[in-house]
Formats: sequence, C-alpha cells, structure tokens
Amino acid sequence: MFGLSLLVSGLAWWLGLYLLARDPRKPLLWWAGVGMIGYSAAVVMPHPVVIGVPALAWTGAILLLCRPELIRWWLFALLPFCAASFFVPWIVLLPLAAATALAIRKRAYFSLVGVMFGLSAGAFLLGLLPDAITLPSLGFDVVVFGVLVAVTDAVEEGEAIRADMLRSLVISGFTAVLFGSQVIFFGGPVLLVYTTVAAAIAVQVLANPLALMVDRLAVPAVAAERAELRDAAEALPRRRPLVTEDEAEFARLTRKALSHYGDLGKLVASPLIALTDEGPPLDRAAQLKSLLLASIQRLKPLDGDFGTSDEWRYYNAVYFYYVKGIRPYSVRTKREDLDAEDRRALQWFVTQVPERTLHNWQNAAARLVAADLMAGVGSA
Repeated sequence: MFGLSLLVSGLAWWLGLYLLARDPRKPLLWWAGVGMIGYSAAVVMPHPVVIGVPALAWTGAILLLCRPELIRWWLFALLPFCAASFFVPWIVLLPLAAATALAIRKRAYFSLVGVMFGLSAGAFLLGLLPDAITLPSLGFDVVVFGVLVAVTDAVEEGEAIRADMLRSLVISGFTAVLFGSQVIFFGGPVLLVYTTVAAAIAVQVLANPLALMVDRLAVPAVAAERAELRDAAEALPRRRPLVTEDEAEFARLTRKALSHYGDLGKLVASPLIALTDEGPPLDRAAQLKSLLLASIQRLKPLDGDFGTSDEWRYYNAVYFYYVKGIRPYSVRTKREDLDAEDRRALQWFVTQVPERTLHNWQNAAARLVAADLMAGVGSA
C-alpha cells in the first residue's frame, strides 16, 4: 500500500508541477495544476477536506474550458464551499457535478473524467469503499484529467506534447527514485520519503524558474539572455511539423506566433519555424520574427505614418499590440515610455476600440498575415 501511495502521489505531484511550469500565466493550467497538487497531498494526508481541493480546483478548470464566462462567479463561490467542506465534506461534489453537466455538450471527455472522479471521491468521502481502492481510482482519474488538460493546451498552442511530457516524466522519475530509495534504504520515516520524492521532482520540473531566480541574484546582467537560451532548449521537443494545406490551421498558428512575437524562446516551438532557413534555433526564431514583421508591414496603408480609418485597423491591431508591445487595457502599460505615435495609438485604442473589437481585428489580421506567409511559401 505504501509503494502504491508513493507512486500515485509522486505522479500527481509531477503532473501538477508540469502543468504549472508549462505557462504560469494561464488560469486553466493553474486550476488543473492546483488540483493535481491537492490530490498528491490527499494521498499523504487522506482527510476529507484535503480530498475536496482537487474537486474544487477542477470545477474551475472545467468551467474555464467549457463556460469561461462563469469563472468569475466560481471565484466568489469558492471560499464558501471551502468553508462548508469542513462541516459537510461531500458538498464539494455539488459544483463539480454542475460543471461536469455543463461540459457534456462541449467537452464530453472532460465530463466523463469528471464523473469518474466524482464517483471515486464520493466513495471516499462517504466511506463506501476502503482507501486501498478509492485512492488508486482517484489517482487514475487525476492522471487522465491532467493529461487531457496538457494535451488541450498543447493543441491550442500548436505544439507537440508527447516527447516533452515523456522527457519530463523520465527525468523526474529517475531523480525521485535515486533520492527516495536512499531514504527508504536507511530506514527514514515515511513522511521524509514523501517529502524527499516531492523535492526531487520539484527541482527537476521547476529547474528553469529556479535557475532564473538564481541568475537574477548572481548574474543579473545576463539573466534575461540565459533565460532565453533555456526557453529555446525547452521548446525544441514541443515543435511539431508544419502542415500548409490546412489554411484555417495555418492561420491559427500564425495568430499564436504573433502572440509570441516578442519571445524568441516561444517562437522556437512554433511550427512556422519551418518557413525559415536551416540554422541554430534562436537564429531561426529571429528569422520567423522578421517574416512576421514584413507581413505586418504589408498591411500598412500608404497614406502617412498613423491613421484611424477602417483601412488602418488591422495594421494597428497587430503592429502596436505585438510589435510595439502596447497593452491598451493593462494598468501596467508605461505611458511615459511611449513616443508621440505610440501615445496617439494608445489613446485611440482606449477611447474608441473596445477590447473585444480589438481581439476580432487581430484574428482578421492574423488571417491576412497567414495568407501573405503562404503566398511566400508558394512562390519559394
């Protein structure tokens, strides 16, 4: 039983950290990752309240996937459900069941896993089956859910997932066995085995963020450059082949590449890297960035340097947002660092362009940029 619990806990811990490390800025990965980590803790401390953590977290993840407009309401309801779980543990299954029902039509596979997890968690919380049965059952549901979230995110990013995930699992597993086995061999306490395995996995999965923290303290002058090189190395296993026959997919990949315009490490993983000449990964990412900029510049009207008429909207939507890095709806935009043209563009966005409208213009502009890139492929 101890060996199975250690395996299930370690696997859930690794998968939770893997999801968080993929992109800490994505709420979906945060919700799913917290659910994984919460379940890992529940294996070590099988308390009904701890078991409720993955149920509450995955409710948020399912809502983000299927009904994102409801997530703000779930944020308000989260604290009351957490408090109520101390008195009525099974109450956490109610929002999970509701979210699962909402997901049936849009994401049937997530609904199935939600039902499986709900049944296993209910059996545990109500004491219907022994822990030796319910905990491994929960562990299977956890792994399936985590893998589905990772695959969904990879598809949206236009990335491959299998090689990257397998590499992370193998390295983390080897390190966990190496250090955990020593504690077991020398007769260490059970809790020390769990914490040693968790620390070994965390050091491997979070190697890049930890290295960045150390670089900022020890070598701040080159911390950003070292981070870029690490990101590029991490991105290589995530790159998948480019298929140019599917225009809609090509446009989607172009839209994603535009969103990563200022991040060479992310561009390394883009399938559009196939449009560049052979060379070192960062050089090819820089070439892709130049190709994107050239296509964006071809959207610019010929009458002047800046305009707000309809013919300017697509160019403005991608050039100022992605190339110049202006975020008109963010409070972190530093207005004092902008030149006169950028300030005019910022003022126009804030006063005349709703955020949803800008998003639609960016999608349309991405299709135009994609068409331009594909024309270049056809003439090559």
